[in-house]
Amino acid sequence: MSVAARPLADPWVGIGLRQPHYAELLERPQAAPALGFVEVHSENFFADGGAAVAVLHEARSHWDVSLHGVGLSLGSACGLDPWHLDRLARLVERIDPVRVSDHASFARAPAAANGPAVLHANDLLPLAFTHEALDVMVRNVTQVQERLRRPILVENLSAYLAWRDREMGETEFFSQLTRRTGCGLLLDVNNLVVNGLNRARDGRGDGDGDGDRDAVREACDWIDAIDAASVGEIHLAGYLALPDIVIDDHGSRVHAPVWQVFAHAIRRLGPRPTLVEWDTDVPPLAVLLDEAAQAGRVIAEASVR
Repeated sequence: MSVAARPLADPWVGIGLRQPHYAELLERPQAAPALGFVEVHSENFFADGGAAVAVLHEARSHWDVSLHGVGLSLGSACGLDPWHLDRLARLVERIDPVRVSDHASFARAPAAANGPAVLHANDLLPLAFTHEALDVMVRNVTQVQERLRRPILVENLSAYLAWRDREMGETEFFSQLTRRTGCGLLLDVNNLVVNGLNRARDGRGDGDGDGDRDAVREACDWIDAIDAASVGEIHLAGYLALPDIVIDDHGSRVHAPVWQVFAHAIRRLGPRPTLVEWDTDVPPLAVLLDEAAQAGRVIAEASVR
């Protein structure tokens, strides 16, 4: 069978397991026979029982499961939430996931003297790329890995603000983090492109005024600067382009610039487990599987060049 005619990707490719697709996928797992894995948001399955956990166990009987979190707050100087880490550890023990990941961000911070001890923001806030912030990340990632008894992956962020007191670039930050902790990098290609598009829109880009082309070039340079061996998974998604800002909303098909950067990543890194994320305006399963098939074709074509 030719690459173009393949019905679905290959075992490198996964999709997010989302509630609208539970019944179709689990009643007819043959609808997605070549999926390498499914990925879920860890926090949605922290309960010890119930329907959601039963669904995840059923999915685990058909595919590898990757756990992707949004709440560890790995960059928080006030430390990790013990309850959150305990819940994650229990989930990892029950599911035995193929990978565990979270973000290079923070959400927890000390509160004012008269308020609660710690405030938790409902967002993934970017880090200052300083030596102090790196030390915090190293400490927290090490604690998670010791508790889970396995390495984790840390994802690069789509950031809508940047700190002025940076002491290193983002790729250097990740290189030191992975070297000092043994963790891996979850390479979110969509986030790289979104950041590049926003920099081009507000005049911080280094290109020639063609926003898409500048963002692709910047993202490819970012990928060329990282340690290829550290990349354990890749994320792809759609973004929302508004007049003044591009938002990483995971609510549409993957855009052309992201596919271009993804192909470059595979040519440099070789095949990596790749997830198609779609979290808002979730489409019919067939649409998501079609995106997965496209990811598989890119992997196959880029791998033989």
